[in-house]
Amino acid sequence: MPDQPLRALHGKVALVTGAARGIGRAIARKLAIEGADVAVNYYNSHDEAEALCAEIRALGRQAVAVQGSVGVPDSVDEMFDALRKHYDRLDIVVSNAASGVLKPVMDMGLKHFRWCMETNALAVNLLAQRAVPMMHDGGRIVAMSSLGAERAMPDYGFIGASKAALEALVRALAQELGPRGIRVNTVSAGVVDTDALTHFPNRSELLQNFAQRSPAGPVLRPEDVANAVYLLCLPEAAMINGHTLVVDGGFSISG
Repeated sequence: MPDQPLRALHGKVALVTGAARGIGRAIARKLAIEGADVAVNYYNSHDEAEALCAEIRALGRQAVAVQGSVGVPDSVDEMFDALRKHYDRLDIVVSNAASGVLKPVMDMGLKHFRWCMETNALAVNLLAQRAVPMMHDGGRIVAMSSLGAERAMPDYGFIGASKAALEALVRALAQELGPRGIRVNTVSAGVVDTDALTHFPNRSELLQNFAQRSPAGPVLRPEDVANAVYLLCLPEAAMINGHTLVVDGGFSISG
């Protein structure tokens, strides 16, 4: 029986934050399927993270679960301390973990603003500062955004602002790190029916609206978003830098 060809990310090491569930889980699995070893970051979902690591190991790849809150500098330090016990390099970082408060902007305060900004925007900078010294041969940093960075959505104001800040930080990082062979991009996803969406009071309306307006089909899966992240990690994407790749089936162009 002939040897199987090496996958595109063979020999790469990836860190995916918020990887225990939803889109993050799909991204971690996709990178592993394509040959990468994966550090699976989680905050509360220990059992889900360990189950994902078991899945990744069953694919023949290495995996380790690392706990940490991505918007807290000391916690990110602890995360990288744990990661370095297993890997001496990083090639791919996916800043996926997100949080926030779903309330009208007029009802929000400084605590809510900091929560959204630190977890969703500051995190990509904290991760980059710690990951870049481990990216010995260049690398990829991909941050996950949403259409709320550009569109006004009910009860999404502070989260949307944090996603817009995230995209601005990605552009700045892309400019600073480009000469070091590190490409920094954003993937902005449309409406994906994950556990996170259950917290939206207008979940059914969002899904129905997406199904009606998306020219490419009524359902956007976590795997579709993961595929886009994978594309940005390929050598063929070496000249894509500071870009926001929208994965929404054409929803955002349809009126």
